[in-house]
Amino acid sequence: MTASLPTDALERIAQALERMSPPPVSKPDLGAASAFVWSTEPDCLVPVADVSRVPLELLVGVDRARDTLLANTKQFANGMPANNALLWGARGMGKSSLVKAVHGAVHAEKTSCKLVEIQREDLPTIGRLLELLRDAPECRFILFCDDLSFGHDDAHYKSLKAVLDGGVQGRPDNVVLYATSNRRHLMPRDMIENERGGAINPAEAVEEKVSLSDRFGLWLGFHACDQDQFLAMIRGYCDAFGVDMGDAELRAEAIEWQATRGSRSGRVAWQYFTDLAGRKGVSLAG
Repeated sequence: MTASLPTDALERIAQALERMSPPPVSKPDLGAASAFVWSTEPDCLVPVADVSRVPLELLVGVDRARDTLLANTKQFANGMPANNALLWGARGMGKSSLVKAVHGAVHAEKTSCKLVEIQREDLPTIGRLLELLRDAPECRFILFCDDLSFGHDDAHYKSLKAVLDGGVQGRPDNVVLYATSNRRHLMPRDMIENERGGAINPAEAVEEKVSLSDRFGLWLGFHACDQDQFLAMIRGYCDAFGVDMGDAELRAEAIEWQATRGSRSGRVAWQYFTDLAGRKGVSLAG
């Protein structure tokens, strides 16, 4: 017969296990902010008092993506079915800016619609986040994962299935995922080719990873802007912030600026305008 442990020994073991277990997640104050960041040490939603975003009307050259994402978000905020969205394409063309601007516009009408940012490295904890959000049915949550992509031997993509497919329990009705990426299939082309050439069953190996992007109901593509769009972005910023500058001078300076950067995008347009506003003594705060 196996000897039983004394009662005091069992109590000490129980107390030690209790100390080792993670503390229960406290219910967040969802009225504290319109946006939150998911933190895992410990698990909590950190309110963001001032979201870094530009007004929706200042995003030039992305009309189709803007209208589609805005309509989808309004449906979701109104309690209607909506799709997860993948915004993919050229760098600096306003993918993350559009997500934040659309949320800002919708939140102004539906204050129960919250934005929750999750970092790519925290994707393995997304199941715990979903349970926390599931317990707050009075709010609607847009999960936002910026600059999402996966490299070689990166298994984080498997964690996304919890929010894209939901497993047996299903994705909470009050949660939708918006992600941005430079890659349409969320993985580098050489990774796809290596899988095809070296896997025992290459078709299945590629399908498992490439099909992840297929689970997004909306694919919104962003492409490099042309010169007219680039100049229109800057002119829009000037008009919005009251920076007075003639068209000819603005055109010459802006083209020189983008030539020194070797690229032309919404990000480069904003960087030039930031420099211009500083030289003109115009504050961009507020």
